[in-house]
Amino acid sequence: MQVTETLSEGLKRELKVTVPAADLEADVEGRLDELRKTVTMKGFRRGKVPLSIVRRHYQPRVLGEVLQQTIETRSREVLEERELRPAMQPEIEITAYDEGKDLEFTMGMEVLPDIELGDFSDLTVTRLKAEVTDDSVEDALGRLAEAEKRFEPVETPRAAQEGDQLLVDIAVEVDGEPAPERSGTDVPLELDAEALLPEMTEQLVGAEAGQEREVTMTPPAPEQEAGEQDEPAAAAEATVFKITVKEVQERLPVTVDDTFAERQGAESLDALRGVVRERIQSQYEQFSQARLKRSLLDVLDERYKFDVPPGMVEREFDAVWQQIENDAKRTESEIASFLDQPEDEAREEFRQIAERRVRLGLLIAEIGRSNDITVEQEDLLRAAMMRAREHPEPQRLLEFYRSQPDQLERFRPTVFEDKVIIFLSELATVSEEVVDVETLMRDPDEDEKSSATGTEEADEDESAATVEDESAASGESG
Repeated sequence: MQVTETLSEGLKRELKVTVPAADLEADVEGRLDELRKTVTMKGFRRGKVPLSIVRRHYQPRVLGEVLQQTIETRSREVLEERELRPAMQPEIEITAYDEGKDLEFTMGMEVLPDIELGDFSDLTVTRLKAEVTDDSVEDALGRLAEAEKRFEPVETPRAAQEGDQLLVDIAVEVDGEPAPERSGTDVPLELDAEALLPEMTEQLVGAEAGQEREVTMTPPAPEQEAGEQDEPAAAAEATVFKITVKEVQERLPVTVDDTFAERQGAESLDALRGVVRERIQSQYEQFSQARLKRSLLDVLDERYKFDVPPGMVEREFDAVWQQIENDAKRTESEIASFLDQPEDEAREEFRQIAERRVRLGLLIAEIGRSNDITVEQEDLLRAAMMRAREHPEPQRLLEFYRSQPDQLERFRPTVFEDKVIIFLSELATVSEEVVDVETLMRDPDEDEKSSATGTEEADEDESAATVEDESAASGESG
């Protein structure tokens, strides 16, 4: 095999690879001989078919297989011998091949940059912290009380008011036909415009026990496409709710006391206060770690300046811009008005963001690779458990991850990045500053002490996607 470098420009490389015809012929003959031992043909015993006949029937297929296998194997050998780490899958192009002649193909790629890491002991960052005050605990208890909704029948019969709850029987008709699957008896309806359809709330306020109300809801007709003005729009189905009010219930006042605490699963109010304080402290610590992570990323971004593969930047930018286009489309806005700036300026700004993300991703991956930082299965399970705590049905989500372990891989890039950040924070000089909660939770880009560019999104996982790309390209398990 002969390898010639035809391009070396920045991070771009192109190699011309020549595989001698004799090597290809030997591989083809070897594969045909293997087939001869197993192939069956009429008139011949198994394994006794002459090689010439096997060649006549199978050589085209075998040749294709050998060419593909040869290109894959030789490409891998070239990368290993030259210690090249492609940023993405190399582009392979066969430039010359005829049966009985040498195979020539080119490998075009962008390689990962060589990064001189140096010493991290002189990194200096500030960890912002906030203290849990008694007022914040009491405010949280107040929100718990506000969220608790218990109702009892009104003592003196009266008309329903907004905020009450009605116990009703509902008979539903859709386009004049009964819909028993949507009907029900003893259905509680809270008269809350945010919890119930506003139109239904409006028509049920003022109802009394024993009364019947009929609420008709007709969705708007679908919009017609251009050129369809002469065609009648499909009629929208009207839904009729025939409601019989059985009981008007008023919300019970909530007293934050031991009884309330027991309803929340605590032994006493003091115990509940302790649980609430721990939860708030945990939230503060998460914000504190996120701000520390962002500060470290900003410091790394300032310190390390190296070329990044343009293809990786373009792919990252395309992903970011696609999300922006989708968000703008959902709000039925032009991109300029959605972002409140000219589109060409926005493109340039987000391209800088994409480049920062790629650079930080490559840097984080190199730090992890050089310091043997890996992600174990236990790390992924821990991340899944943390995600499950934020889910409405945590146990169900955990069961999903247990039944499909491959789904845990989605946590690998972020977990790997977090482990590298922890590694760096243990080496760096980290001072602590106690701030108020608003400052702790504020978007870093709004802080005058944030990075000089100030254009990237406040995303604590901004380089995680690129970490995964680099890890896959370099063969790093983490």
